[in-house]
Amino acid sequence: MTRADKATDPDAAREAMLDPDAHYVSAEPYDPAADVQALERSDLDASTAALIWRRFMRRRLAVISGIYLLAIYLALPFVDFLAPYDPAQRNPDAIFAPPQAVEFFKDGHLAVTYPMRSEIDMNTFQPVFTPDLDDPRPVRFLARCGPVYTLLGLVETNMRLFCPPEGADLHLLGADRLGRDIHSRIMHGARLSLTVGLIGVVISFAIGMTLGGLAGYFGGWTDAAVQRSIEIIRSLPELPIWLALSAAIPANWGPVSVFFMISVILGLLDWPGLARAVRSKFLSLREEDYVRAAELMGAPTRRIIMSHMMPNFMSHLVASATLSIPSMILGETALSLLGLGLRPPAVSWGLMLNDALDLTAVEIYPWLLAPMVPVMMVVLAFNFLGDGLRDALDPYS
Repeated sequence: MTRADKATDPDAAREAMLDPDAHYVSAEPYDPAADVQALERSDLDASTAALIWRRFMRRRLAVISGIYLLAIYLALPFVDFLAPYDPAQRNPDAIFAPPQAVEFFKDGHLAVTYPMRSEIDMNTFQPVFTPDLDDPRPVRFLARCGPVYTLLGLVETNMRLFCPPEGADLHLLGADRLGRDIHSRIMHGARLSLTVGLIGVVISFAIGMTLGGLAGYFGGWTDAAVQRSIEIIRSLPELPIWLALSAAIPANWGPVSVFFMISVILGLLDWPGLARAVRSKFLSLREEDYVRAAELMGAPTRRIIMSHMMPNFMSHLVASATLSIPSMILGETALSLLGLGLRPPAVSWGLMLNDALDLTAVEIYPWLLAPMVPVMMVVLAFNFLGDGLRDALDPYS
């Protein structure tokens, strides 16, 4: 049978499709324009949500960042279970202890580590830690250790994902100047450092959307008042204002009150950019036919803004929120680093980096800079996710 006969014979064509080594030759010439038309037709028939999802999934870096951030935020309620130590637990024998090595699948155990023996260097008078390689200790998984905590506010337990070996310590990222486990404190500090960004964005968006929407819809003296307020706030140097407002927080306030006030301060100083974007969008939307029709039908102003104008601006709001959270996280980190943000016994990444202000200590104990890594990773992940959402929410571009 010739190649042309195979192309026209259905049985031969079916065998060629089933045979991976066969090469099926179509009698019809290949038309690439037909494939393009079919792809365009599928896009035209798809819903807006489907187009947004397709465009977002093409952004591999944005997808990976979204999965990473989702995993972190889902793990925040279970930090007590995931961290091997309590964040305030001190060990006098592990002051400035270096990170410990862990070996997997050794001696019939899933993971083993080696006890650290400390000696004082008589030349520098600094403790020197050396692992005892002749004494491997198995790491305990799903074991009970440390103080009791309340899981999800419902169950009191001291069960943890993994615990130090019996009679030994386990400091995966080392210990600080008080002998506290840095790995556990990073995990507990994520609760405040990541939550302060969400609260600050909620406050910022509530103010920005309200004032920007009113200025763009009504115009006139309302627009002038909002614009002048934005210009005044924008003219003030941001960091000194942060420092001044944070220093005004009373020293006798508890950690929860200070955390809330820091979130409010970050939100109050971040709304002008969003308000100006909302105003410019509303200035163009209020001239649309559907807005004019709603006004002629007697729809109240609140319904026109919330039901007709705001949905057309929601894509920009989602992308702006994703890109604003990193600035909130960096703001809290900077304030806590300078000692004007959250205060002990609270734990945040900025407070932990406060121990790294001494360059001499950092030179000798570089693991004190470990909290800088999650800050950088979270900020980059939010930026990549925001860029992906900004492109995906405009599927017809």
